[in-house]
Amino acid sequence: MMYDKIEKIGKSLVQHGPNNDRIYLKQLHKDDSTTIAEDLYNLAILKRYTKIIAKVPEEAIENFIEHNYRIEASIPGLYQGRSKGYFLAHFFGAKRTFVPKQDRKLSESILKTATEIFDAEPFEIPEKYHIRKINKSEVGCLAKLYRMVYKFYPFPIFKEKYLNKFIDESATFLGIYMEEKLIAAASIEIDENNENAQLGNFVTHSEHIGRNLTYFFLRSLENVAKEKLIKTLYSMVPASSHGINKVFGRYHYHFGGTLINNTLIGDTLQSMNVWHKKLK
Repeated sequence: MMYDKIEKIGKSLVQHGPNNDRIYLKQLHKDDSTTIAEDLYNLAILKRYTKIIAKVPEEAIENFIEHNYRIEASIPGLYQGRSKGYFLAHFFGAKRTFVPKQDRKLSESILKTATEIFDAEPFEIPEKYHIRKINKSEVGCLAKLYRMVYKFYPFPIFKEKYLNKFIDESATFLGIYMEEKLIAAASIEIDENNENAQLGNFVTHSEHIGRNLTYFFLRSLENVAKEKLIKTLYSMVPASSHGINKVFGRYHYHFGGTLINNTLIGDTLQSMNVWHKKLK
């Protein structure tokens, strides 16, 4: 399987590869602000990718707009709790931008439901489950859970070596257990310099789907973020998923926009909804 590569272009951090058929600018360094848009374009042409997605602060978007990028989503206070962040996209060809009418209607219906339950009552975790940090000695079990649930993934989360490196660099994984068996997991990726964190890599064993486990992850991951003095949380989740969008709406996250045909999940490129929350 060909996984995405993570590397530096200039001083900026970029992820790209054939599975997602795109480039993702994860972290823009200020020294690259006037050159990176063209550099990403050249890489896309070289690799024949059909999309570039760039996460950048508000003060950097002008150069991207001049290079025909368009805004897909935004997050207030993404950078140090002050500067607004944007997800900007450049598409190569109409096929990558096309979303069938039935898929658009489904996503709109899901989003409407998710935003209407903003003030719903909280859940309590069932007694048979408990949630805690996943220790590095359990990384093998974590990789096995991802292999069991996902056929494809943008990066080698099925491999213990990758997970260990991810944890060492920036991530904390939490697990939900039943009788000490890992049945669900999620991560928080901390960006200390910009005082934000991304929630992601949600996975649940098929026998435990539909029990609101993601909700309990959000509550616990938020506590991890507060300990690290993080100011803004965000996540990107499939626009076609009823459950996870409803969970973010229920836990007082705000919708920031949709990234069109952005991420390979299973064996299909899916549009992703961006949710965000400012921590007090």
